Amino acid sequence: MSHEQHQRIAAEGGPVSLGIITVSDTRTKETDLNGQFLIRELLAAGHHLTLYQLIKDEPDQVQSALEQAAAAGVQVLLFNGGTGISARDTTYDALAARLEKTLPGFGELFRMLSWEQVGAAAMLSRAVAGTYHGMVVFSTPGSHKAVVLAWEKLIAPELAHLAWELAR
Repeated sequence: MSHEQHQRIAAEGGPVSLGIITVSDTRTKETDLNGQFLIRELLAAGHHLTLYQLIKDEPDQVQSALEQAAAAGVQVLLFNGGTGISARDTTYDALAARLEKTLPGFGELFRMLSWEQVGAAAMLSRAVAGTYHGMVVFSTPGSHKAVVLAWEKLIAPELAHLAWELAR
């Protein structure tokens, strides 16, 4: 089957169940522009928000959120924040070791697209994606531009297809 046929069949599968995890030591639900943006976008597209959490950048909290999303039946889980190289950036490390299959193309494409926005600083991103217990998991930097870029250019266009591929 062609990519277009896959997308058409996937779209017939109905709404996708999503989880959003914002990883930040400083944001609140009121100041979480990334969470607000993603919720608006996924609901406008007719998908379901199954889980939303704002957690600290602590490995145990990241792993707990991952487990909660799997238990809740989330199909696609979106982490934002904690993917840099500072001492407090632990999201990548907490997730990467648990992913069952990685999607290296996501990080590669994200950094390529980020280059257009931030130049060589794109190499500092440890954006990653993969599968875990029946979910597709994405982890992006916490900057609002990064979240918008990842959603609009990479995740949203393939959302139904990703959920369909994992379930078949």
